[in-house]
Amino acid sequence: MAVADICRRLRERGHQAWAVGGAVRDALLGRRGEDWDLATDARPERVRAIFRRTVPIGIEHGTVGVFGRDNTLYEVTTFRRDVETFGRRAVVAFAETLEDDLGRRDFTINAIAWDPVTGETRDPFGGLADLRAHRLRTVGEPAARMAEDYLRVLRALRFAGHYGLEVEPATWAALRDAVPQLDVLSPERIREELTKVLGKTRAASVTLRLYESSGVLARLLPEVAATVGLRAREEEPDAWTLTTGAVDAATPARVLVRLAALFHAVGMPSARTRDLRGGWRFVGHEAIGGRVALEIMQRLRASNADTERVATLVTRQSFLFPPDAPDAGVRRWLRDVGLTLMRDLFRLRIAHWRATGAAGGDLDLLARWRKAHAVLLTHPVLAVDGLAIGGDDLRALGLPPGPRYGEILRDLLERVIEAPALNDAATLRAIVQRDLPGA
Repeated sequence: MAVADICRRLRERGHQAWAVGGAVRDALLGRRGEDWDLATDARPERVRAIFRRTVPIGIEHGTVGVFGRDNTLYEVTTFRRDVETFGRRAVVAFAETLEDDLGRRDFTINAIAWDPVTGETRDPFGGLADLRAHRLRTVGEPAARMAEDYLRVLRALRFAGHYGLEVEPATWAALRDAVPQLDVLSPERIREELTKVLGKTRAASVTLRLYESSGVLARLLPEVAATVGLRAREEEPDAWTLTTGAVDAATPARVLVRLAALFHAVGMPSARTRDLRGGWRFVGHEAIGGRVALEIMQRLRASNADTERVATLVTRQSFLFPPDAPDAGVRRWLRDVGLTLMRDLFRLRIAHWRATGAAGGDLDLLARWRKAHAVLLTHPVLAVDGLAIGGDDLRALGLPPGPRYGEILRDLLERVIEAPALNDAATLRAIVQRDLPGA
């Protein structure tokens, strides 16, 4: 094991060396540990002298990247202690003991050290007992730990949801009191935490419900919080319940689909009107929701591509062809939606269907997916660049170059979508010469 080899070499040179952090926690829970981090009393320059292949990835913070014998880069950090903290920043100094280093960590379950050479465990704050009790607790006084770094509010909720832990009362009270201070966090860090919730936890709804009950949802995503309790009829689940169910029904491997599921109802409060039976209807909420989702993604400083994808999915969440659509209608739908978005749109709709269950899932949805898939297997032409002729052919027919080329090719595409057998060079040239006005 490369981690053990690095620790052994540090020990042979007279230094302490321990595996620390999330990988230790996960290993103790019987999960596969990733991103192994090491802590040592050796100073950075000493670490670089001991190992031949290193990268100075954070020398100012005491961190040296060391390539193990498996060619993986491991972070080796000198023991540290906090001198002063400022909510998201801290002045740190090198420490002499492992206990000092563990004492600056956020939660007891993350303050456990393990010696991969001897198997010894150091647990000065009771993290092992908390793991066994399925309990999340801060290292030290909860309010002080939250004030040191307000990101710990979001980390606490993520850990609790991901590992099925109950937040102990004092820690829960401290994180709730700290919610108004979340405004100091950068949008990037908030987005990163939300992405971890959606991308690493199958039952992300557990953490999302903790977001709601703690006040975090209303603080960071008020547009989503506005869907809590919103329903068409009293006997139906509210939009928030359906939202969390849809998020869980989508795979964590598709974070953008999960984001679209999270935002799918954000247009409903603005679109709400009374129906004739005394309930509520939400006609047009998709278009409103798409604009709101765009604003949220921009506020979180997501990439342009991710922002556009999520906003488009929310806007088009109800945009499917009818169950009895002919193949030509399916081909037109595929052209309008695009192949990549088409798959994510179906993933989103299937997630909604699973979330609603007996409350009104779309029984035709799987049939539509099979129909779309069957049409895709015919390799339909959906864009002008798939036509058997192009601009050179039009020029050869004596047509002067200009905007008319685009009009002709789009007209040909419509004909080919209706009747794919027409996509033959000779046939299309004949159509241009015979049927298209002005050609």
